[in-house]
Amino acid sequence: MKYKLDNEEKTLLESIEKGEWVTAFNSSEELDNYKTIAKKDLKKNKRLNIRISERDLKLLKKQAIREGLPYQSFIASILHKYLNGYL
Repeated sequence: MKYKLDNEEKTLLESIEKGEWVTAFNSSEELDNYKTIAKKDLKKNKRLNIRISERDLKLLKKQAIREGLPYQSFIASILHKYLNGYL
């Protein structure tokens, strides 16, 4: 299936095909270090119980389905994004 690219996408693709892009990681050791840091930082080791309205829970579950996530993961994602300034 062919996708129609806009001008910005065409420019980016041409740049990549010319070899103008390089990897951001210098070594597999560096990548492993970042993976270790991420695992420690993103480890879910605490439980949270909250009470919300049945209506809000239904809406959360519907949106989670649209996003393709379990609803608890979806809620955790929303909280994480909010706390890190993405929402």
